[in-house]
Amino acid sequence: MIGGGYSYVSAPPAFSTDAKRLLVCTGTVVSVFSTSTALQVSTLEGHTALVTSVLVVPGNKSLSFCWTASLDGTVRYWDYVAAELMKTIDIKMPIYSMVIPALLLGQTNLKMMPADAFAYLSVENTQVLENSGKGLRGQIRKCNLTESWLAGVILAETRKPEVISISPSGKFFGIRNKRKLHIWKTPAKDSKLPVAKITLHHTRNFTLLAFHPTKRLVAAGDTSGRILIWRGFGNRTFSDGEKIVNRGLMNDEEEKPGTRGNDDADSCTTWHWHPTGINLLRFSSDGAYLYSGGKEGVLVDWQLDTGKKKFLPRIGSPLIYLTDSLDPTLSAITCADNQIHLLKMPSMEITKSISGIKLPFSFPEVYDGMCSKFAFDDTAGLVALRAENYRIQFYSLFDDREISEVKVQVCERNHQPGDEVSVIVTLVSLSGDGSMMSTLEVNLPEDGIGGLVCLKFWASDPQNKNFNLSTIVYEPHRDAGISAVAFHPTCQMVVSSSYGGDFKIWVCSDEIPQKQDALQHSGWMCHAVGSYKKKPMTAAAFSADGSVLALAAETVITLWDPDNNMLVAVLGEMQMPILTLSFAGEYLLSISRGSKPQLSVWSMSKLSESWSYKLDIEDVTCAKDSSSFAVLALLPKSSNEPIFQGKDGLILLFNATDPVPLAMWSVRKAKGGGLAFLKGNSPSFQHQSIFGGKSPQALLAYINADHEYILFDPYDNDASELSLTRTKDHISADETAQFGYTSIYCELPQFEMKTDQNLLAPYAPSQRAWETIFSGSSRNLLPLPKLCLEFMESLLERRTTTVE
Repeated sequence: MIGGGYSYVSAPPAFSTDAKRLLVCTGTVVSVFSTSTALQVSTLEGHTALVTSVLVVPGNKSLSFCWTASLDGTVRYWDYVAAELMKTIDIKMPIYSMVIPALLLGQTNLKMMPADAFAYLSVENTQVLENSGKGLRGQIRKCNLTESWLAGVILAETRKPEVISISPSGKFFGIRNKRKLHIWKTPAKDSKLPVAKITLHHTRNFTLLAFHPTKRLVAAGDTSGRILIWRGFGNRTFSDGEKIVNRGLMNDEEEKPGTRGNDDADSCTTWHWHPTGINLLRFSSDGAYLYSGGKEGVLVDWQLDTGKKKFLPRIGSPLIYLTDSLDPTLSAITCADNQIHLLKMPSMEITKSISGIKLPFSFPEVYDGMCSKFAFDDTAGLVALRAENYRIQFYSLFDDREISEVKVQVCERNHQPGDEVSVIVTLVSLSGDGSMMSTLEVNLPEDGIGGLVCLKFWASDPQNKNFNLSTIVYEPHRDAGISAVAFHPTCQMVVSSSYGGDFKIWVCSDEIPQKQDALQHSGWMCHAVGSYKKKPMTAAAFSADGSVLALAAETVITLWDPDNNMLVAVLGEMQMPILTLSFAGEYLLSISRGSKPQLSVWSMSKLSESWSYKLDIEDVTCAKDSSSFAVLALLPKSSNEPIFQGKDGLILLFNATDPVPLAMWSVRKAKGGGLAFLKGNSPSFQHQSIFGGKSPQALLAYINADHEYILFDPYDNDASELSLTRTKDHISADETAQFGYTSIYCELPQFEMKTDQNLLAPYAPSQRAWETIFSGSSRNLLPLPKLCLEFMESLLERRTTTVE
């Protein structure tokens, strides 16, 4: 089994000490990417729940250690180059955030952590009921990393766990708590005093905070897009001895412009440019600039002394994190569309991008029911997903990386984050060989006026596999919505069905030669129109050979000859409208949803129903060369069987001839998920070793509602429990890491475990061996017995023997 499709944006990433690697929290593991190729080179596996923090230990560039924290309640210490777990500390409470001041307090030349190193954790107290009105589930706790114990003192309690921010110097750390900022001063190593804390106030809820690298200055963003900057915070509380009294008397007499109440700060300044809440806030490494970002997808560069600003616009997605490296010319910016861009500083030029699978997003409720979730290219192992910025992403399930993006909506300007959504891509369909694509767009009506439907046909470029627009059809079914689009398996033919009561068959005109002998489709046109008693046509599918076209006329199934556009037969009468049709060999599957959902299997030879189940089916997929099919069924909410362990769906594998399932797997996040059969012997599939050294004939892909996926052999008896295995790492020749012995002494030569017959031959020392015995590399010294023999013989006078 192999899996992928994880979120890259659940936690801030971290650069390695040499800035050649980027450590990214991806689900239950930490993925290590190369900054030169943007490809994954290794993973740190061991956590059993979401990883929430990764902190690299600074120091010599040859060292490679990091700390991680997770919702599984453990803190772990790793060698991230060797991918080796070195230490585990069990906190027994879910950890949402972690900072380690010792990593920043000048401890940069230590291989291991200093004695009595402490971490500050944001944990969740699971003993407090989540729905209780005044329950404080979030806690800030102190943990001794050296002796592996959790301090009993609770620094703060909040309604929910908050993210901890720490200053680049390691002297201060803090959290936001609604309209307050709580800031602590990191105590000295031998201090026995409680951790000092101050609180700063505001009239709106804070979203995050950031500390200046050298000055006593803190910035915070709020939900309205404002940035507040406090200068001289904690001058009274965080001072020592006599300075406390003197500073206190002076501040009582002086004005503190911009501050509220008795806040311990010299002044507070407010900047406002962002129209919505601040998601990103960070000072430059030299402290001269402040970077901010939000939902609009623009990185703003504020000059701290003057307030002047520069912009990095059109990043294309809301900004979340900005991460600096020890290399002042390299930074990383994390976006909400599951992308991490590597920036060349200070010009802020994007040099490389690490693109994950597009995360799900919400649609207007009126269009939820008619939106297709995924389209699959089973030969290449690709999935096509609709993105929020009017694009279609093609993602490789075999390699767990983005292949390309297609801009679907052609308009005068690019869609920017924060823009009002005016067009929805409701359907995406791919041809069997993946060379053609069809998309359906709906323009949202304004004040009940509008709602234009647009059907587009695309053809892929055989050289770069990008799709080019071939034909646009406006209002293909007058003002009615389209329910399904299906490609003919063997020829250039497409059927579209509409809720208006008709269907249309589209054909592509003959290919004509273009420049450089490339073949371009000249266009699509309507070939035939049909209907059945003016009933809404709710689903469509071609048979495996394309000789039969099945169309659902609400609650009945109609069979047509697509070449002659003739009605052949009518099947059954369902209680609920049929929303999905699919062929499995000589059988036809129909799926009805609603108050009385049903899965029915129809025999094409007998034109009758073979068997059925009353199941709520989310998705179905059929194997091309057999009668096997798999369905994703949703479990009823009332099901409390212990065997499901919080899972809400089942994958059932059937042979259409038998109602008894061949296999069954329970899964999570099934609502909004999808299934697809992929060709296991495809040339694109390079992970045969994961499946016992041989390539399976077929793989079953399951994508859940969060777009995490798993590929497995459904006919393997060992696949009874779905557990994820990472795909092979994409290690390029110049990115192969050396660690341990090889990082110091280079790699050892490869030895053959066979007896060298030359070693058994008689040995004859040279006449003057002592002159060359110690020359050359020390790695080429003779074995000790031979070395002694050579040396001792060189000291003896060789006598000539005479034969009588």
